[in-house]
Amino acid sequence: MSETDIIIVSGLPRSGTSLMMQMLASGGIGVVTDHVRSADTDNPRGYLEFEQVKKIKEDKSWIPGTRGKAFKMVSSLLYDLPTNEKYRVIFMERDFDEMLTSQEKMLERLGRTAAPRAKMTDSFNVHLQRLRDWLKQQSHISVLNVCYNDLVQQPETHAKRIAEFLGRKVEPSAMINAIDPKLYRNKKS
Repeated sequence: MSETDIIIVSGLPRSGTSLMMQMLASGGIGVVTDHVRSADTDNPRGYLEFEQVKKIKEDKSWIPGTRGKAFKMVSSLLYDLPTNEKYRVIFMERDFDEMLTSQEKMLERLGRTAAPRAKMTDSFNVHLQRLRDWLKQQSHISVLNVCYNDLVQQPETHAKRIAEFLGRKVEPSAMINAIDPKLYRNKKS
């Protein structure tokens, strides 16, 4: 990885993107966050988001300032990345039932209703297939898929994979220290 590559942590909602951002920060990667969205019951260690990411369609001027650092981006916005930069995307995946359970609990706490599971599953599957097909055609984007479930169960293996993918000095053992198994609360029974 070049020092000018941009690291993006992406995935579907509730797939473990905040954990991955925490791991990267612990491992020595600079993270781009504005702390606008603060920690809460659903993410007690914070979301590590950068609000400017949500406005990428209108304003891309902030992107060069993220070279050599990491930021979090919801998967549907990856299409809007400018093609004149190089990106390393760590794409978080998670068991759909666990992800949807986590999302339903979060929405319930916010007083909102989740869409029916079957509809969400179908929508996510269509989105992921389209995105995977598109990503294969993007020569400026390298992708490493990381399964949240496996990451929490085998942190050493995955921390080493991530460090290798980033090709730079990131400390796998420090990354592992960011994982708190007690926060893996919406497990499949």
